[in-house]
Amino acid sequence: MRLHRLTVTAFGPFAGTETVDFDALAAGGLFLLRGATGAGKSSVLDAVCFALYGEPPGTRRASRLRSDHADPRHLTEVRLELTLGGRRLEVVRLPEQRRPKKVGSGTTVERAQTLLRAWVEDAGEGVPGWRAVSKSHQEAGEEIHRLIGMNRDQFCQVVLLPQGDFARFLKADSEERGKLLRRLFDTERFQHVESWLAEQRRTQEASVQTGRARLRDLASRAEQAAGKGWGGGRDGGGGAEPLTEGQQGEQQEDVTSVLAWAAVLRSEASEQLSVAEAALEGAEARQRDAQRGREAAEQLAARQRRHGQALQQARRLAEFEPAAERDGLRLAEALRAVGVESALRLREGAAEAWERAAEAERRCRAALDDTRASPEELAALEQELRAEVVRLEAAREEEYRCARLDRDEHSLTADRRRAEELTEEAQDWLAEFEGELSRLEADRSGALEASARVDRLDARREELGTRLAAARERDALRARIGAEEPRAAALRSAALDAREHCLDLRDRRLAGMAAELAERLRAGEACRVCGSPEHPAPAEASAGGRITAEDEERAAGVRDAAERAWRRADEALTALRVREATAAGTAGPEETRQLADALEELEREHREARHAAEALVRVEREIGRLTRERTRRQEELRGAEEHAAVLTDRLRKLEEERSELEGRVAAARGESASVAERAAALAARAELVSAAARSAQAGAQALARLEEAQDELAKAAAAEGFPDAASALAVLLPREERERLEARLARHREESAAVRRELALPELAEAAAHEPADLPAAAAALAAATEGLGRAHAARSAAAERRAALAGIGRQLNALAAELGPALERFERINRLAALAAGTSTENRLRMRLESYVLAARLEQVAAAASARLVRMSGGRYTLVHSDDRGGGNKRSGLALRVVDAWTGTERDTATLSGGEGFFASLSLALGLADVVTDEAGGMPLDTLFIDEGFGTLDEQSLEEVMDVLDGLRERDRAVGIVSHVADLRSRIPAQLLVRKGRHGSTLALAARENA
Repeated sequence: MRLHRLTVTAFGPFAGTETVDFDALAAGGLFLLRGATGAGKSSVLDAVCFALYGEPPGTRRASRLRSDHADPRHLTEVRLELTLGGRRLEVVRLPEQRRPKKVGSGTTVERAQTLLRAWVEDAGEGVPGWRAVSKSHQEAGEEIHRLIGMNRDQFCQVVLLPQGDFARFLKADSEERGKLLRRLFDTERFQHVESWLAEQRRTQEASVQTGRARLRDLASRAEQAAGKGWGGGRDGGGGAEPLTEGQQGEQQEDVTSVLAWAAVLRSEASEQLSVAEAALEGAEARQRDAQRGREAAEQLAARQRRHGQALQQARRLAEFEPAAERDGLRLAEALRAVGVESALRLREGAAEAWERAAEAERRCRAALDDTRASPEELAALEQELRAEVVRLEAAREEEYRCARLDRDEHSLTADRRRAEELTEEAQDWLAEFEGELSRLEADRSGALEASARVDRLDARREELGTRLAAARERDALRARIGAEEPRAAALRSAALDAREHCLDLRDRRLAGMAAELAERLRAGEACRVCGSPEHPAPAEASAGGRITAEDEERAAGVRDAAERAWRRADEALTALRVREATAAGTAGPEETRQLADALEELEREHREARHAAEALVRVEREIGRLTRERTRRQEELRGAEEHAAVLTDRLRKLEEERSELEGRVAAARGESASVAERAAALAARAELVSAAARSAQAGAQALARLEEAQDELAKAAAAEGFPDAASALAVLLPREERERLEARLARHREESAAVRRELALPELAEAAAHEPADLPAAAAALAAATEGLGRAHAARSAAAERRAALAGIGRQLNALAAELGPALERFERINRLAALAAGTSTENRLRMRLESYVLAARLEQVAAAASARLVRMSGGRYTLVHSDDRGGGNKRSGLALRVVDAWTGTERDTATLSGGEGFFASLSLALGLADVVTDEAGGMPLDTLFIDEGFGTLDEQSLEEVMDVLDGLRERDRAVGIVSHVADLRSRIPAQLLVRKGRHGSTLALAARENA
C-alpha cells in the first residue's frame, strides 16, 4: 500500500482545502510531519484512516470531523489517492453533516457519501482516466478491506504506529496486553472453542445434576409413599451443587443403596395390602346389617307418620263442612243468573255505541255551522260540492299549462341570447385569425433556418471534441513522460553501476586467482599449474578479501535484473512518447484550454440553435390547430344564426297561446289565489258534509240497537225466574269468583275421599298399634358401621396406592441407574477438556487459557521480530523475549514480556527500562507487530508507514541509532513518515510537511530543512 495524494476540505483543524503530495514528500523515503502542539499533525493521519474506513482512529467521534472554522457553505470532504494491490484508487468520503438549505433559510442534514474510483488506461474513447467502482459505503469498504487485508484497529496499530499505546503495551500485565493482541489477531474462534467447551460442560453438568435431583426426588417420593425415612443417602435434600472430581463413584453407590431400600419397601407394602383387604371384608358385612336395620326403622316411622297426618286432615275437613254448604248454595244462585248476564252485556255495549255516534254527529255539524239539516239534505249538498271539484280539474290543467309556457318562454329567451353571443364570439375570432397565422408562419421560417444551423454545428462540434480529447491525452502523456524520465534515468544509472560493479568484481577475482589456486594446494600434492609437489611461497589474498565465483555470479544476477528493469522502463517511456506524438498531431498546435473554450462556445451556439429548431414541431402543430379552429368557428357561426331564427319564431307562438289560457284560468280561479287552491277548499268542505251525513245515520242506527237490547234484558230475567233484571244482577257473581268457588268445593270433596282411603289401609293401622320407631339409634348404628367401612376402604386403598407407587418408583430408579452412568462418564471427559482450555485444571500448570496460548505464539513472533531491531537500536545490548511465567496472585500466564540485558546476562521486567530504552523497546514492538500483522493479513506490502511521537526522550547517540533503523525501513522503496515536533529531527530529515495553526484554522505546506 502506497499513498500518493491526500486532499482535505473543512476537516478537523483545516478550515479550507489542503493537499499533501506524498509522492513528492516521500521521494527520499523518510519525511517529517512537524508543527506546534494542537496544530493538527495527527489530523493528517485521521484523514487517511477516515478515507479508508469511514471512521477516525481510536475513540475519536466521527461527528467531530467537521472543522469549526470552515465556511458553512463548504462541505467536509476527504479525498485520498493510493495504490493497493497494484491498482491505483481514489477514495472520496463526506461524513454526515449539516449545511445551509439551498432554498429558504435554516440548515438541513447532508447524508454521508462515499465514492471509490480506479485509474484505467481506457476511460472512454481510448483516453486514460478515473472510472467509478462503487458509490456504496458497504461495497467500497469491503473492497478496500479486501485489498488491504486489515481492519481499522489493525491498520491504526500497523500503519499509524501510535507510540503511546506500545509504551503502555510494553509495561502492561497479561490481561491488558491480551486486549490489544485480541484486536489485532483473529482469535475469536479460539474464544468460541473455550465457550463451546464451557457450555458443553454446563450442559453435561446440568444433566448429571438433573440425575442427582431425580435420585433425591425418587428417594423422597419412596419415603412419602412408604411412610418411613431412608438413612443411606448422602444428599439430605437441598439444591444441587457442582460436581467435583471423584463424586461420580459416590453417586453410583447412592443409586445402589436406594434400589435396595426401595425393594424392601415394596415387600412390606404387599404384606400391608393383604391385611387391609381382610379387614375390609368384615367391615362390609357389618355395614350391610346396620343398613337393613336403619331401613326397617325408617319404614315403620313413615307409616306411623302417615296415619297421624290422616287423622289430623280428617278433623280439619270436618270443621270446614258448614262453610262448604254455604258456598254451594251461593254458587247455585249465581249459576241461575248467568243467563241474564249476556243480555246485560249487550245492552251496555249498545249504550256506549249510541253515545259515541251522537258525539261524532255534534262535532261534524259544529264544523259545518249547520245543526238543522237532515241526513238527506247533507247528502245532496255533498254531491253538488264534488261536481264543482270535478269541473275545476280541467281549469287546473290549463293553469299548469300557463306555468309551463312561462318557463318555456324564459328558456327560449336565454337560448336565443346565447346563440347571439356565440355568433358575436365567432365573428371576433375570425377577424383575428389572419394576424395570428402570419405570426406562426414567420416562426416556422426561423425554426427551419435554426435546424439547418444545428446540422452545420454538429460537424464542427465532433471535430473539436476529438481534438480536445487528443489534447487532454497529450497533456496527460507529457506529465507521465515527465514522471517516468527521472525513473528511467535512475534505472539506467543503477544498471550502469551494477555493470561496473560486476566488472570490478571480475577484475578483482582475476587479480586474486593465484590466491584462490593457492588455497587448494596441499603439501605433497602436485600443483595444477606447474606440477611441482613443493609450494615454497603460495600467493596470499589481498587485504580487501577474496572474490569468489559465487560473488561474481550474484553480481551478474544483480546486473541482469537492473538491465532488465532499465529496458522495461525505456520501452515503456518510448511507447508513451509515441502515443504523445500521435495525440499531439491530432490535437493540433492549440492549447487544451483554448480547445476547451472553443468547444464550450460551440456547445453554447449548438444549444441555442437546437432550442430554436425544437420549436418547429410546436409551430407546425399550432398552425394545424389554428386552421382546424377556423373551420370549426365558421360552422359554429352558421349554426348559431339558424338556431336564433328558429327560437324567435317559437317565442312568438308561445306568447299567443299563453294570452288565451290566462283568461280562462282567471274565470275558474275566482277570488282564490289559484284554481288548485279553490278546488282543495271545495273538496275539504265536501269531506266535512260526508262525515256529518255518516255520523247522523250511525247515531240513528245505534239508538235502535239500544232499544232492542233493553227488551232482550227484560225477557231473559223473566225466563230465569227473577221478577226483574235488577234482582238477577244482585246475585250474579263474576266468572273468576264462580270458578274459585267451584274449585274450592271440588278440592274439599277430593281431600275428604283421600283421607277416608288412607285411614282404611291395614298397614297404617298395624303400624299405629306398635311403639314409636327409634330412628336415632338405627342411624347411629349405621354411621358407626359406615365409618368403620370407610376406614377399612381407606386403609386398603392406601396400601394399594403405596404398593403401586413403590413399584413405579422402582422402575424409574432402575431406568435412572442405567442412564446416570454414561452421563457421569461424558461429564468427566468434557469437564477435563473445559478445565484445560480455561486454564483452571491442575494439569494446566501454567494456568494458560486456549486463546492466551494462541496469543502467546503470536507474541513470541512479535518479540522475535522486535528484537531484530531492538538489538540495532540499543547497540546490541537488549533483546525482547516472550515468557510463560505466571503472574502474581491468581493471574494466569502466557502473555508476559521480558528484556534480556546482554551486558549483565540477566533477564528482567520491561517496566525497569528507562525512558529512552522504553522508547527503543516500544518502537521495536510497534515495528515487529507491523511485520507480524502484515504476514497475518496475507503479506500485503506496506509501502507507507507513520510513526507518531516519542523521539523527545532520546539522546543524540540513541537518536542516531534509531534513525539507522528507520533508514532500514526505507528498503524496498518504502516511505516512512515521522510525526514529531523534536527540533533535532528537522536537520536530519530533508522532506518535511509543516502544519501551521492560526486563529482561522490550520494549513499545510512543504517546508525546507532547517539547519541544526
